[in-house]
Amino acid sequence: MTTTESELADRHVPLASHAYRITVDDGRETFDALEIFDDRRPEAYLVSDTVRSLERMR
Repeated sequence: MTTTESELADRHVPLASHAYRITVDDGRETFDALEIFDDRRPEAYLVSDTVRSLERMR
C-alpha cells in the first residue's frame, strides 16, 4: 500500500446502502440481499445475500 492509499484508508468514507427482496423461480424462492457502496467510487461495493430459511436452502 502506498502512503496515499494508507492515508485514504484512514479517512471516514460515508457509505450508502440498499436492501432488496429478490424472488425467483416464478415466486417459489425468495431471499434478501444487502448492498453497501460508496457513491463516489462505483467499483467499491459489497453485496451480500441471505436465505430466508435454512429449510428452503437447496
